[in-house]
Amino acid sequence: MTARLDGTPVPAPALAGAGTGRPRVMGILNVSPDSFSDGGAHRGTAEAIRHGETMAAQGADWIDVGGESTRPGARRPSMATELARVLPVVRGLARRGIRVSVDTMRAEVARRAVDAGARMVNDVSGGLADPAMLPAVAGLGTPYVLTHWRSSQVPEHRSETYPDVAADVAAELHERARTAIGAGIEPQRIIVDPGIGFSKNPGQSWRLLGRIQAIRDLGFPVLVGASRKRLLTEVSGPDTSLARRDLATAVLSALLAANGVDLLRVHDVAGNLLALEVEQRLRGG
Repeated sequence: MTARLDGTPVPAPALAGAGTGRPRVMGILNVSPDSFSDGGAHRGTAEAIRHGETMAAQGADWIDVGGESTRPGARRPSMATELARVLPVVRGLARRGIRVSVDTMRAEVARRAVDAGARMVNDVSGGLADPAMLPAVAGLGTPYVLTHWRSSQVPEHRSETYPDVAADVAAELHERARTAIGAGIEPQRIIVDPGIGFSKNPGQSWRLLGRIQAIRDLGFPVLVGASRKRLLTEVSGPDTSLARRDLATAVLSALLAANGVDLLRVHDVAGNLLALEVEQRLRGG
């Protein structure tokens, strides 16, 4: 059991993959046509479900289903469109016994997805995009991924200034966690995400990842979602292919595992699990 900044204990959520000695892996399943690296890759419910099954068979502990892109310049879909994209896939995967998280910033989508079988809510706005989100999650009883985000604007990619990015993000996440607890979400259901790429340029994101202990010190389980993001093109060079970004993601995942991160949200499940196996063997050997 860990402790928050105020010293009070926080039991970890009962997350799939616990006890394996490695971070839990969340496979990304975008069912929007305009996601930044795989928009439109899974056309139709049946194909999306097959991809979710493949990631689960590869070893993903969770499949994270999202129907809204948060890439720079993306336009928000209507709620009806988001529901139509997400619910059949959530329902189909849940019926197959696969653990599903719903990636949404809307309280109504979260409620409907949980009714359809989702067992976690992943909100990249940390409850800022929809004021009804925190009270809704309080009543759902699921784990809640609370991401660092500095604005109610969606999507949120404007440049920000941080005197100390790791300390500032940790303090702001701590405050949002207090707000979530005040809304009725039990501390043991909260997972924090430093929000790589949201309100942060690549340099800020790298500095934050290098001091991820500041986020771990909050006492909540930590999820990192850096897969294929822009900061990785700084190391992949002129070749910005998905294969290069997936390789860079896998290396980063192994390094984050060595630094105690609890969950990793990735596109390439098999490659990242291989990297985690290498890290685990090295640490155990």
